Amino acid sequence: MRTASSNLLLLLVSISLSFSIFSNVLATTHGEFLTCISLHSSTSIPIYTPQSVNYSSILQSTISLLRFNSSTTPKPFLILTPLEESHVQTAVICSRKHGIQIKVRSGGHDYEGLSYTSDVPFIIIDLFNLRDINVDTKGKSAWVQSGATTGELYYNIAKKSNTLAFPAAICTTVGIGGHISGGGYGSMLRKYGTAGDNVIDARIVDVHGRILNRKSMGEGLFWAIRGGGGGSFGIVLSWKLRLVSVPPTVTVFSVGKTLAEGATSLVHKWQDIAHKLPQELLIFLTLRVVNATTKDEKTVRATFRSLFLGDAKKLKIVMKQTFPELGLESKDSIEMSWIQSVLFLDNIPTNSSIDILGSRPQAKAYYKGKSDYVKEPISQTGLELIWERLINDGQTAMAFMPYGGRMSQISESETPFPHRNGNLFKILYVSSWNEKQVSTSDKYINQLRKMYRFMTPYVSKSPREAYVNYRDLDIGETSKNGTASYSQAKVWGTKYFKGNFDRLVAVKSKIDPDNFFRNEQSIPSIAYVLKI
Repeated sequence: MRTASSNLLLLLVSISLSFSIFSNVLATTHGEFLTCISLHSSTSIPIYTPQSVNYSSILQSTISLLRFNSSTTPKPFLILTPLEESHVQTAVICSRKHGIQIKVRSGGHDYEGLSYTSDVPFIIIDLFNLRDINVDTKGKSAWVQSGATTGELYYNIAKKSNTLAFPAAICTTVGIGGHISGGGYGSMLRKYGTAGDNVIDARIVDVHGRILNRKSMGEGLFWAIRGGGGGSFGIVLSWKLRLVSVPPTVTVFSVGKTLAEGATSLVHKWQDIAHKLPQELLIFLTLRVVNATTKDEKTVRATFRSLFLGDAKKLKIVMKQTFPELGLESKDSIEMSWIQSVLFLDNIPTNSSIDILGSRPQAKAYYKGKSDYVKEPISQTGLELIWERLINDGQTAMAFMPYGGRMSQISESETPFPHRNGNLFKILYVSSWNEKQVSTSDKYINQLRKMYRFMTPYVSKSPREAYVNYRDLDIGETSKNGTASYSQAKVWGTKYFKGNFDRLVAVKSKIDPDNFFRNEQSIPSIAYVLKI
């Protein structure tokens, strides 16, 4: 008869043998993959293994979410940092040939770390070396490689023109590749729509390792990559963007009001007018818990921040006509160039050199985000209940981004990004914590989830919409290794894409039937689903 100790010994031996066999198989696969790389590439591709001196620094360089940078986070067994387009082709060809899971990242702003973590052994193709930007001021266009950040794009545009811009992220450290792949919005969305709405061509490596442009990929795939989410259709190398016009002088302001200063009525009024304002004016607001003037008490501060594509005199007239309750004073409005407004809205001192945008600074923090869309104004009573919830929570912040304007004029099916007419504003929820609180990080994440559930009566329904660039693994069953069935994927797919989900599935099934490009919330291939 076996004793408990002998059973434990056998179990440990079995695990050890299994791990040894797995490691040997993995090592063989790695070796074959590296051989394939060397045979298919005429120039050397930088490759880092866990034994490489620079492995950790390369891996961590663009991870902004520190909760995915712990000792227990799954790590890639190789990191490839292509120096030219052919290197990406080689990586795809060899990964597919040897059945290796790939993750592709271009910036690191990934709310669930899907571009650099996996539940199976994987490699990372990191595009940070591919960030060339060529601005054509006469043609009002620019080619930008996917590894560039939005800040680098803005910087390169501003160096050549003070009256051209691009409507992308407020945050300047977002990677262009992922940003545009999910649609991408910023401070000019009410005037010019999303980043994806302003793409006029692209170069993508498909599952066969071919480089395709808009003409050769076809309109179906070109439609899908401009909002269908990253990681499903191929690796976009670069984008041709339509640049937009901005005046030499724009105006910004930031005005904060606490509950005692009338924040509730101001937020209530904001809901009625923010989506109706002239397209040139965007006023978004952030809601945070702060210390009240009374000792040991908390309150909510609503901060109204704005970009107006015009001068302060015109802004004063518009605000007096539409939102006099805010009490905007002349001292609050600051005239500046568009590129300075980029710094202002990203909380970078406006007297900083714009060179800072070209230096790829990367803020790192512990946080989780979620998103919602609002179609009917929230009553004052509802707002008061939200304030109470925020104060009791203490850790969650909210940001309201108004829609309307150009966003109401573009069809839901124009690109995969469907959140258009009928939306008053989008909500971003963020719960953050510091290094000392990591041991209780689950507490803050659960608080955020409770806040999300609490908001159910006030937000969109059937489906409860979500923004794909704020990936959220809570909204549906997580698929292991990106192998979700159609019905599983439809749970999150309809939230992100509404009626466009089935069209994305059709494109995916045609161009990547074997589901090579995948992640935990990627678009499924019907051909692959039927096969398994």
